[in-house]
Amino acid sequence: MNDMRVPVLVEHAPSPSAPASVARRPPPPSAAGPRIAAVRCALPPHRYAQHELTGPIGDLCLSPGADRALLHRVHASAGVRTRHLALPIERYARLGDFGRSNRAWLETGLELGEEALSGALREAGLTPADVDLLVFASITGVAAPSLDARLAGRMGLRPDLKRLPLFGLGCVAGAAGLARVHDHLRGHPEDTAVLLTVELCSLTLQRGDASRANLVAGALFGDGAAALVARGVNTDGGSGSGSGTVAPASGPRVVATRSHLYPGTEGLLGWEIGAAGFRVVIDAGVPDIVRGHFGRHLRAFLAEHELTVDDIGTWICHPGGPRILSAVSETLGLSEDALDRSRRSLAAVGNMSSVSVLHILEDIRARRTPEPGTWGLLLAMGPGFCSELVLLRW
Repeated sequence: MNDMRVPVLVEHAPSPSAPASVARRPPPPSAAGPRIAAVRCALPPHRYAQHELTGPIGDLCLSPGADRALLHRVHASAGVRTRHLALPIERYARLGDFGRSNRAWLETGLELGEEALSGALREAGLTPADVDLLVFASITGVAAPSLDARLAGRMGLRPDLKRLPLFGLGCVAGAAGLARVHDHLRGHPEDTAVLLTVELCSLTLQRGDASRANLVAGALFGDGAAALVARGVNTDGGSGSGSGTVAPASGPRVVATRSHLYPGTEGLLGWEIGAAGFRVVIDAGVPDIVRGHFGRHLRAFLAEHELTVDDIGTWICHPGGPRILSAVSETLGLSEDALDRSRRSLAAVGNMSSVSVLHILEDIRARRTPEPGTWGLLLAMGPGFCSELVLLRW
């Protein structure tokens, strides 16, 4: 895997007969689309400083007496200060196999998912009976019935609830899930939709695997859950059917979204799934793909709305790691502090896969809401290799 060469991307040119792309003026804020009403994260109680995890993770991944120089380097350079784990660190050595790890994902995921979802609904002034669509994303465990179906009965969600469980999107699922919520609410403007993400990355750590990718994952990823509540444009100023009191509309609206797959890059990021569970694939060429192609697609997306990079006042970038954040910043020519929120999230909780962009959104709401009229861009990348862009406006 470390010998993999970065593929040459061949972009599909438009047909000669296809009309040139016409720039579209963004709709005014009052008609720009569904609004994010609430975001709430839930973190496991087992919180560790990075240096407290280096030794135990080395014991899990390396053979006795093995050189730990690489382990210490990746832990020191990951940009992570603290992380939350699904289980106490001493329990990981006793998990044994994929079945036990997956059962731990389901048990802890249900608890964290319920905490995040109930907290977000409470913040939005709604009840479970108000939810019309529940989009659920996770790439760190599997279950059928899926976790969202199990939460429905546990929390009192309606029997006619629409559900959309997603698997395979990885880190991009927080952005892609929000984009799919946007799609639904544009067609169902009276609805309330929830995106729930649960990622217990620590449970996928491969015991006895000394590969660089596994050591990087053991240094970078943390665990958590997050729920986002969004409401269609026809719900503004209304009340939920269950609560009767809806919180003031202070969150941003989702204006537009864009997905992009990069041909020939399927082997750069994802899982190799075997008897031991999910073995991580992280290729060193990912930052080069970001530098070579991501900026062009992002600028073209903004241009369709008569915007440029300089018009974006709030950046919500998935904290894939220091090298990814540097690549995004360099290719877009961002100011030194533009991605500080992402770096702060990475330092506080690590890379939580699909949960991370929602963790950053929650931090924005808690610290200082951007001024009305501020443009924001939420962006993430994941297996495929793919990217997802979500244009926001406060």
